[in-house]
Amino acid sequence: MDSGRSQAEDWERQRHAPEITPPPKLPPASPRKALLMVGIVLLLLIAGAVVTMIVRMHSSQVLARETEHEAIVTVAVVHPVAEKPDEELILPGTLQAYEESPIYARTNGYLLRWYKDIGSHIAKGDLLADIDTPEIDQELMQARASRQQVLAQLDLAKINANRYAELRKTDSVSQEEADQQSSGYQQAQANLAAADANVRRLEELESFKHVYAPFSGVLTKRTIDPGALINAGVNGAAGKELFDIAQVDPLRVYVSVPQNYAPSIKTGMESTVTLPEFPGQKFKGTVARTAEAIDQATRTLLTEVDVPNKNGRLLPGSFGEVHFKVGLNAQKVTIPVNTMLFRQEGAQVAVVGSNGKVQLRTITIGRDYGTTLEVLGGVGVEDRVVINPADSLQEGQLVNVAPENAPPAAGGP
Repeated sequence: MDSGRSQAEDWERQRHAPEITPPPKLPPASPRKALLMVGIVLLLLIAGAVVTMIVRMHSSQVLARETEHEAIVTVAVVHPVAEKPDEELILPGTLQAYEESPIYARTNGYLLRWYKDIGSHIAKGDLLADIDTPEIDQELMQARASRQQVLAQLDLAKINANRYAELRKTDSVSQEEADQQSSGYQQAQANLAAADANVRRLEELESFKHVYAPFSGVLTKRTIDPGALINAGVNGAAGKELFDIAQVDPLRVYVSVPQNYAPSIKTGMESTVTLPEFPGQKFKGTVARTAEAIDQATRTLLTEVDVPNKNGRLLPGSFGEVHFKVGLNAQKVTIPVNTMLFRQEGAQVAVVGSNGKVQLRTITIGRDYGTTLEVLGGVGVEDRVVINPADSLQEGQLVNVAPENAPPAAGGP
């Protein structure tokens, strides 16, 4: 019974099921059209392969450029800052005595007494000290006695020479005997001259027992006291300095003028000197002379300025600043101290050119402001100077420049 019901249900479903319409039959494609479709497909495949290859090559080139860029050192740069030009050149200098000389003894002995102490103003020829010279005195006495002996021998030789000359006229003596007496007289004359020279030498040595000032000035040093042994420095021994004298009117001030300003320094031009112990005061000076040559080590011109010191207010050895009215508008810039490179050629900086390559330039330094330096030549405000340059930087090296106010990338100096 169940089997009959199932068959009835199947027949009912088949009766109500939708009819399936078969697809229309298309006519077969022609051979030409089929070849065209195959060609289009092949072209599409080839175009896809070419595009894929181009994309891969571009990616490879980009990767190579990025790798090369990362391999180049990246540096930070700064532009030099222009200073306001001025017409006054200020340079440091040290005041020195116009003449200064140590005084030594010229004879041996013991200091008997001294007459001038440090700070004494003395004139040329003033007596400074007396030296007791007993040995020289005894030698002088002996030399004078020897001279008297030689003088007596000279008188006897003269008498004998005259006597033999008269006897020779009568042939009482031979010519040889007369010549011997004449030669003896000449030898006695030479002995007297030698004795006189020895006496004068000892008299000169004895005169050195009085020590006199060679020029006017101030006594700046005294190194001996009464009773001290005085050695004249003979026979290879070192002499002992007795006094030191300095002429303090006028004073000399030696300054080193940078090469840029050297053409403006002329002999006779006026200048002023300022000292920290006299704030607000200026002492007039005059350029006395220059070295007339630039020092190759410092690239400066050695200049001497003479400063009058009538009242003695200025002291030798003091530090001061010399002001020159040079009238130059030389371009001066300042750079940070951490841009400096110290090479065999001197002070240098690394400048990045428009082509991205390093240029090592030698600079002329003016004043040192601590964190910055005044540069008188070598760079300008338009240059890009490397900050914290590595010692390995070389001339012509290619570098990357970091954006300003940004630190260099990793791998930079």
